[in-house]
Amino acid sequence: MGVCQSNRHLVHNGLMMLRVLILSLTLISGFAQATVLQRPITLDTGTGTLFGSLLLPKSDSPVPVVLIIPGSGPTDRDGNNPDGGRNDSLKRLAWLLAKHNIASVRYDKRGVAASLAATPDERNLTVEAYVADAQAWGRKLKTDPRFGQLILLGHSEGALIASLAAPGVDADGVISVSGSARPVDQVLRQQLADRLPPPLMLRSNQLLDSLKAGKPDENVPPPLQAIFRPSVQPYLISLFRQDPAAAFSRLKMPALIIQGSNDIQVGVNDARLLKAAKPDAELALIEGMNHVMRIVPDDIKRQVASYNDPNLPLAAELGTRILGFIDGIRTR
Repeated sequence: MGVCQSNRHLVHNGLMMLRVLILSLTLISGFAQATVLQRPITLDTGTGTLFGSLLLPKSDSPVPVVLIIPGSGPTDRDGNNPDGGRNDSLKRLAWLLAKHNIASVRYDKRGVAASLAATPDERNLTVEAYVADAQAWGRKLKTDPRFGQLILLGHSEGALIASLAAPGVDADGVISVSGSARPVDQVLRQQLADRLPPPLMLRSNQLLDSLKAGKPDENVPPPLQAIFRPSVQPYLISLFRQDPAAAFSRLKMPALIIQGSNDIQVGVNDARLLKAAKPDAELALIEGMNHVMRIVPDDIKRQVASYNDPNLPLAAELGTRILGFIDGIRTR
């Protein structure tokens, strides 16, 4: 009996210890979740409501806030694109910032995802409208007492929007990730030259010439519809007017340029051109990083696969350079 009672006590004590351990782990997990407020956030632009996500670390004092501006086309707040795959690049970046006591707002652009109703017809989209929206978000965040310094971070085409918007909202810093320095019509010419047969390349150049001159051209061959369909031409005309390097050169606030060496959409030379346009900007060339901010070999199959793999970790140096840049702004 004594032995049986002893065994029962051992089992009982073991179960109690297991319950305490589970409870402790639950409390720790709950505390970790509670240290970051995750909630929807909206912006009434007067011409439609934009929808986004706020990540706010728990803090007794204002924290820096990063407005994350997504790239071209129907790319959403998380960095996902129905035409280009789901990789959660911007979502993962936002959580990286939150873990280091930096707030962020990422949003669906007008005409995209949850913000579709703000401009349901892509014929009415313009770069100027995107810039106005980014500035409206910036003003909203600057008047919120929970936030300190405002940093605009743009990815790909979003880098151009960030550069154009930052002066009007008096941002404390700008981060360009995979941003082109050249007008986008030049980038398209280069990209298409490697992919199109000569007859289509000739027609593509004619379309680019026409749109660059501000003139729509509705005679678009079926293979080129995805890029030059008549409904997107008004946006392309507004986009082709922009000179990213010139916009970047006008920035008076600190700026960081981040570019991966294995980016199949934007090259290292673009980053160097941005640096030349604003010599006091920081330049981070990350070896092996691709357009969706992952370390991926320079192999087209693995590159394409990475665009649809949300489980791939972000490049470690990406976080290091962004956090260092924001810490420098915070301590100025």
